[in-house]
Amino acid sequence: MATQSLTLQPSGHKMPLLGFGTWKVSKDTTANVVLKAIEAGYRLLDCACDYGNEVQVGQGIKMAIEKGIVTREELFITSKLWNTYHHKEHVPLAFARTLKDLGLDYIDLYLIHFPISLKYVPFEELYPPEWGNMEQDPVPIHETWAAMEDLVRSGKVRDIGVSNFPAILLMDVLSYAKIKPAVLHIEVHPYLNNSQLIKFAQSKGLQITGYSNFGPASYVELGSPTAQNAVPLFKEERLSKIAADHKKTVAQVILRWLVQNNVAVIPKSSDPVRVAQNADIFSFVLSEKEVEVIDGMNIPLRLNDPGAYANIPIYA
Repeated sequence: MATQSLTLQPSGHKMPLLGFGTWKVSKDTTANVVLKAIEAGYRLLDCACDYGNEVQVGQGIKMAIEKGIVTREELFITSKLWNTYHHKEHVPLAFARTLKDLGLDYIDLYLIHFPISLKYVPFEELYPPEWGNMEQDPVPIHETWAAMEDLVRSGKVRDIGVSNFPAILLMDVLSYAKIKPAVLHIEVHPYLNNSQLIKFAQSKGLQITGYSNFGPASYVELGSPTAQNAVPLFKEERLSKIAADHKKTVAQVILRWLVQNNVAVIPKSSDPVRVAQNADIFSFVLSEKEVEVIDGMNIPLRLNDPGAYANIPIYA
């Protein structure tokens, strides 16, 4: 499967535009789902401590390498630092745990998951801590970022970046970073196109990974009223028409809209047919008018908002 990539700065490493997400993949299916995704041609795997399945992701990677499907060097593995590990002494501990769980010698991209610092939870007490501990423990981002830079210097991380950071915090990091963030990982879909933030980040040399590409679909099962009250993107009439015109699925149109704007995507599915369809996004091009139609769907509708479910309003 032919794919395309983005060049990360300052390292020059290549990050695939097409990736596979592992959020909400159950532990008992993760290893096989990851193996099948790699077999289907996906080379970027988006992981996180918080997803609770990094051990199983590592098992899937190991199986794929042992089967000769891929080499480690051909994969691009992303993981993320959770909120309870922002102190400088906890960053290397959290990273070492992720590296061990994945069974790898290095990680391609390590991100600060949220600009939120919560009280430290020892591994033996609860791992991953998830959102079980809501007690904030303020740590300046510059302290956490310096520890992230040390990971790059150790040779165990190739690039570092941030996730869920608004522009003002990105400006803050850029003001003191000795190693600039390579990637901004944010929610992006037709109902929340984040165009201003994307343009700003790209102007500063960052590449973008967009998550929750299919909008409300990922959040309905979580009981989100915001998601439940929104028209599902897969039933959106304008998207359906564009899909029909190209003889593609709505999912493929959404993913194409994103990669056509140099935003890396990380769709997830356990259905082999959909996995293959989601990978087939480089065989067609959306017209300028079609792109404008999708751009015009912006509400904006934010679905992953800690202000709503954790009372930590980082986007207020």
